[in-house]
Amino acid sequence: MAQVRGVIFDIDGTLVDSNDAHAHAWVEAMAEYGHAVPFAKIRPLIGMGGDKVLPTTLGVSKDSTEGKQISQRRKEIFKSRYLPDLKPFSHAHDLLLHIRNKGLSMVIASSAEQDELNDLLQVIGPQTAALFEQEVSSKEVQRSKPDPDAVAVALDRIGYAASEVVMVGDTEYDIDSAAQLDVNTIAFRCGGWSDDDLAGAIAIYDGPDDLLAHYDESPLQKGV
Repeated sequence: MAQVRGVIFDIDGTLVDSNDAHAHAWVEAMAEYGHAVPFAKIRPLIGMGGDKVLPTTLGVSKDSTEGKQISQRRKEIFKSRYLPDLKPFSHAHDLLLHIRNKGLSMVIASSAEQDELNDLLQVIGPQTAALFEQEVSSKEVQRSKPDPDAVAVALDRIGYAASEVVMVGDTEYDIDSAAQLDVNTIAFRCGGWSDDDLAGAIAIYDGPDDLLAHYDESPLQKGV
């Protein structure tokens, strides 16, 4: 059993309660361009990057004129209508501080663009954000989750072998992206996914507060 030395965190739906907000922003942006896509179709796609949401729902490339317009409008809607009301999940800061005090390194790997990731880091607060050594956004990779690019960059930056690192996320896309690099995942239910959806994780917790409460029995403490 390998000792865990590093942790790669997702942020949306894992540390910040933002998944529904992202889905609503997509629905509203698509509607403004004449596409009536139900929330129920978009919500399960949150966790992917926009490079995959648009082709999956509309058959539109993110690099097309329409794709760029919808993506930009989604960002504007998210920032103006939803970002001001976002909150971190309960005890997110306490969990991260506990992990850091245990001597583990932490990096964020997100499908968000850099400016949006910066906004999310403001939601968790500067003291909490400072606990991470680095962050990886979609700006630094060619493909978003569930492709492994962001996790690969984070793994390289954290500097440990895959067997010594655990991913913490809230979607099957986090699990799939990490698994392609032989990185195990701890999953949170707080992002809205079922245990069946998260079945590829080595452990499932309700959220940061639940993992913190059971830390001593978790893979982060006991190893993987």
